[in-house]
Amino acid sequence: MSTVAGFPSPFGGTDDAQFDAYDEFVPANLPDPGGFLDGHDVLTGEDHVAFHRLTRALFEARTVYDMTFGYNLARLNLDGRHPDAGYRYATESDDPAVLRAEFSPTTPFCPQTHTLTVGSFRAWNGLTDHHEYELVKVRTAESHNQSEAVNERLAGLEAEFRETGAVPDAGAEPTRSAVESRPGSAADSDAPF
Repeated sequence: MSTVAGFPSPFGGTDDAQFDAYDEFVPANLPDPGGFLDGHDVLTGEDHVAFHRLTRALFEARTVYDMTFGYNLARLNLDGRHPDAGYRYATESDDPAVLRAEFSPTTPFCPQTHTLTVGSFRAWNGLTDHHEYELVKVRTAESHNQSEAVNERLAGLEAEFRETGAVPDAGAEPTRSAVESRPGSAADSDAPF
């Protein structure tokens, strides 16, 4: 088992027998594609494996780690103990230069979901010279209790990235113009905040 400050983790471990290999596509150990991927070309087989292998390297470079399990977030897709958790990918049907990535957390109340998806967005879009996509859109599966708020934040980062061509700073909130450019956003309402 892995340890944190000398204590074994009840969640993670180093028993490689519990994990698929990075060169395997095992649909039974992946979340089903969700609503964000509907109508788009979901990556399967070698296409999924190739992008996920690259994801592992990018997440390592940007230290996108799941602290509960103590491993690179890309490994969650390979963890047989959590077959409904991890990332699924789809090429946008009307723009093959855009990849959609939908994250399904291990629980509907995973407190790291915001941090993990923002970190994922920053890794993929901050290192676009390492893959074939101009943009990787990231969303959290609707099963998460805070998916609406997390996805609004991710859409804001995406809008700012499209507007500026740069990944926003880690702590930066999306600019007002980026938020306003999204139809139906909170900026469209008459709310005082």
